[in-house]
Amino acid sequence: MQYHISAPTKIDTTIALPASKSISNRAMIIHALSGGGTLPDNLSDCDDTEVIRHALEHSPQTVDIKAAGTAMRFLTAYFAATPCEHTITGTERMKQRPIGPLVDALRFLGADIEYLEEEGFPPLHIRGRQLDGGHVEIPGNVSSQYISALLMIGPALKNGLELKMTGEIVSRPYIELTLWMMREFGAEADWSEADTVSVRPKPYTRRAYTIESDWSSASYWYEMLALCGDSESSIRLTGLYDGSKQGDSVVKYIFSLLGIKTVFESKEEGCPTTVTLRKTPCMLPRLDYDFISSPDLAQTVVVTCVMLDIPFRFTGLASLRIKETDRIEALKAELRKFGIALTDENRDTLCWEGERCEPSAPVFVTYEDHRMALSLAPACLMAGDIYINNPEVVSKSYPRYWDDLRKAGFIINERP
Repeated sequence: MQYHISAPTKIDTTIALPASKSISNRAMIIHALSGGGTLPDNLSDCDDTEVIRHALEHSPQTVDIKAAGTAMRFLTAYFAATPCEHTITGTERMKQRPIGPLVDALRFLGADIEYLEEEGFPPLHIRGRQLDGGHVEIPGNVSSQYISALLMIGPALKNGLELKMTGEIVSRPYIELTLWMMREFGAEADWSEADTVSVRPKPYTRRAYTIESDWSSASYWYEMLALCGDSESSIRLTGLYDGSKQGDSVVKYIFSLLGIKTVFESKEEGCPTTVTLRKTPCMLPRLDYDFISSPDLAQTVVVTCVMLDIPFRFTGLASLRIKETDRIEALKAELRKFGIALTDENRDTLCWEGERCEPSAPVFVTYEDHRMALSLAPACLMAGDIYINNPEVVSKSYPRYWDDLRKAGFIINERP
């Protein structure tokens, strides 16, 4: 399938954002470890959360998590610490995404996990059982999802968990989000050293829980308003929390530099509210930023900057190499179609100093990566009509994205 996308000249809309995928996925694992009961309210309906929900509710012998990397990491730890036996697999790309550091740590804690194909990669066969727990170390610079997966099973381990992260710790806000949610369900878990988290063997407690809206999904609306030429345009986003623990809530600060003002309707802490986005003049000559704590925002900000002709140097991007696709290479390839020549350094850094190349037809490939489609679509506000192949990939995190764009005035026509 291919979409032909045309942009409106003005945007004035209210969007009900999807529930946070990050919070939903953590809530499902913690809910299961607490003994089940009533599911959290406002769970995300995205693919990633649905595969976790199906696996936990139906417990099939073979669990196909498709392209859901979070599900692979979280369910691997959950199954290892739960009396059950499962094979867990996914797409061909998933079989190329490393999981060795997590498996090594779980094995050190006593888990019975077998690689079924290539060492260090899915698929896995897991014979679950209660684990003793104790002290374990894991590299901090690979994926915060490995760390979160281990932390969430900590309360269920006989002796609790002392998890030390060696080297640089990436995506720290996601670890903080995990700890915050664990405590919301009664766990005793906190930093005991700058690089170590201690989790007591105290079971989770059941409780009612409501999932807040997703700041990652909000980022694409920030991008749209930044690229919209009409200075009177505005966008209202519902269900967001001021003071959210989501790491990607930093998007409001990044885009304040790019001419977007964020106004919260209510500042009552702990309550959802409507956020209004308004345009202000953007005088930024260039943007240098370290995305080590919020790598999922990188594609959105890269596309925004090149469309606004703002040079940049973005670091902290190494984890983008092992996502649904190599996102750095995918950005370089697709933005060349706009005549933009990006350069990368040391597998960690992406730069643009205004270099141009020969543009080609704006027919964009999504590489089975939802964030490629989500971040490229708004570019039509400045570049004119574009085409996106396999637009259905957005279901991984934002299933209603194209409907919401139509509501905002975009014209989207399907082509076979």
